[in-house]
Amino acid sequence: MSDVSMTVNGRQVSASVEDRTLLVHFLREHLGLTGTHVGCDTSQCGACVVHVDGKAVKSCSMLAVQASGSEVITIEGLAGMGDLHPVQAAFREHHGLQCGFCTPGMIMTAVDMIRRHPQGLDEATVRAELEGNICRCTGYHNIVKAILAASRTMAKAPKGRAKKAA
Repeated sequence: MSDVSMTVNGRQVSASVEDRTLLVHFLREHLGLTGTHVGCDTSQCGACVVHVDGKAVKSCSMLAVQASGSEVITIEGLAGMGDLHPVQAAFREHHGLQCGFCTPGMIMTAVDMIRRHPQGLDEATVRAELEGNICRCTGYHNIVKAILAASRTMAKAPKGRAKKAA
């Protein structure tokens, strides 16, 4: 057993976990944050993407002890109270989801992608960077449209607001 302590969605959390506990299972089972999905446990599908210290990470390939001392943001912590993050709003507006299983991971990947490309994105870049996220329902067209729309919206936002939104 190991003690882990981290900030999750702005809240300091601590627990004692088995050394082999994956971050995704820590989030879901110890903290009750079930928005991060377990799709494959092999880093293939992207349903488990969260942000660790500001970067997108597949939480099924990271141990909870590896995240100790880090800041973790899950889909539940992405937006403010009652508000949608611009990427969440774009997914809703552009019908970027069907069953919703992959959506949290897609959104977390998209937020990281937009952060890394503040000048904006093109379709080829979005499609290439989504390669590690699997959607079995949508065919990706509306997901790509949503990410491109969010990228444009966030690029136009005043710097203070864009930074807060990301």
